[in-house]
This record gives sequence, C-alpha cells and structure tokens, in this order.
Amino acid sequence: MRLPYRVSPLHATSSRRASSAPAGLFVPDCGSTDVQSLELLQDFVSRATRLFAISGAGLSTESGIPDYRSEGVGLYARTDRRPMQHIEFVRSAKSRQRYWARNFLGWPQFSSHQPNAAHEALRRWEGRGKLHWLVTQNVDALHSKAGQKRLTELHGCAHRVVCLGCGGISPREELQRRFVALNPDWRPQAGATAPDGDVFLEDELALHFRVPSCQKCGGILKPEVTFFGDTVNKDTVQFVHDKLAQSDAVLAIGTSLQVYSGYRFLLAAKDRKIPVAIVNIGPTRADHLAQLKVRGRCGEVLSLIQPL
Repeated sequence: MRLPYRVSPLHATSSRRASSAPAGLFVPDCGSTDVQSLELLQDFVSRATRLFAISGAGLSTESGIPDYRSEGVGLYARTDRRPMQHIEFVRSAKSRQRYWARNFLGWPQFSSHQPNAAHEALRRWEGRGKLHWLVTQNVDALHSKAGQKRLTELHGCAHRVVCLGCGGISPREELQRRFVALNPDWRPQAGATAPDGDVFLEDELALHFRVPSCQKCGGILKPEVTFFGDTVNKDTVQFVHDKLAQSDAVLAIGTSLQVYSGYRFLLAAKDRKIPVAIVNIGPTRADHLAQLKVRGRCGEVLSLIQPL
C-alpha cells in the first residue's frame, strides 16, 4: 500500500528562512532554503516508512569533490575537459597511460575526502529504520566512509580496481603502491582535481609513466567504475528496481539526473505511483516527476530533517 501524499507546490516560499551554510569551492551559489519547503520535506519524510533515496555528485561537492554540471563551478563550466570514455580506455594503451598518470597524482587528495553533513544524516536515517535503501551515482566511497550499509554504488567505486581479463577486484591503495614502485622519480606538477579523482596534466608529461598489469593474469587494470559510454551491470539495475518496488517514497538528493542510469528509477517510481521529492540546488531532469522540489545545499537541508 502506498503512503498517502498530499501534492505540494514545487516552489514553496516563505518570509522565514533557514540559516545558510557557507558555500564551498565547488558548491554553486544558493540562497537559503525557505522554511515552508523544509516543513513540506519533513512531512514527506515522516510519512514514508520505506524511503528509497538516490544521491548524486551534488552531495559530495560539500566535501570538496567537484561535479560535472553545476553552473559556474562544475567541470564542464570551468574547462573544456571531458571525462574518460569507456571505449577509449579499453582500446588505447596511451589513453590508459594518461588516465592512470593523472589518477595516480590525484589519488592522495581524492582518497582523503571525508563525508559531510548530508552523508551523516543519511546514515542516521538508516540507523533509525527510515531509509530502506540508498543508491548513489557517486564513486567516491563517502557513503561507505560515513557507515552506510543499505547501499548500492550504482556506478561502482574508485576505491576498487578491476582486471578486465580475469575480473579480479583489488584495493586502489594497493595499485597506488605499485605505481610508486614503478615510477619512483615521476612527480610532475599537476593541476586541479577532476570529479573522477584524477587531475589536470599535460599529455606529454604522462609519456614516461609506467602502468602495471594484473598480477594474476597480466590483464588490463581499470577503476571499478562505470565510465561514460559504458552500461551499468544488469543484475545491479534489477536489484535496485527490486528495492524501489519495496519502497513507498523516493527522495533524489544532489543529482541533476541527466544520466539515464539514475533517471530510470525516477521514471519507474512514476509508473509505480510512488511519490517523489527532490533536494537539489539547480534544475533536474526529473523536476516534472516530483511532488516536492526543495532548492538548497544537501547538507544544510538533510541535517534539518528528522527521521521520525
């Protein structure tokens, strides 16, 4: 039985406003979230008994990890850089060399990022029995670092490495040690960090970077993430659909849902007549599917909602 839900205005306003958290380097400008919207979101969460949440890059910008699409501060807005394509990585040894050289330089900073208030709030919701399942499109492991258990990493995790030959999985930290051993004197000056954990680096600086193969079969090593142009594992997609079917409300947090792999679950929620709420600073692909849209920073908003 679906929970009863009163359709609320997409853009509620109020003269009273919640306090605003300081904007980080990669967090878009955002005014304070109005109190009426927060009250409507509290009502939405309180009514849910088996909440399904889906998170995106906007959740991690407050931890210092940039996203791709945010206005003014996202990777696409700041540079002409585009993420690695799956087919390019698989087919080109030179592309893999460039990718891993950049990733090697960016790994110490990327792996050191810590969960923020939004991650901590979702972990508390899980502990209180409010959150039935969380699906994240992020590959930064911050939900796991926060202690989230009922979790699917839809696009994999950059903290793991997979062999394209034998399918073996190994820790990314282990590969970092192998990189250091093979490239003891290779330390060029790197630029800013990108959302997938690598850094900006001139191509010619990667020419002498040595990339190891799988220790078991000699195969190609790749981050255990879904690159652009690749598809999410069918079993993972079905698993998430099953969790959605068991849920009575959907909350999308910090995601524009421009990528179909995540957007499909909002479409499925509509088909199942499961109510949807969205928390995001900017517009999303699923705004027309939501009964409630709250504009604000994820950490600020979720911290004010109690999992009653």
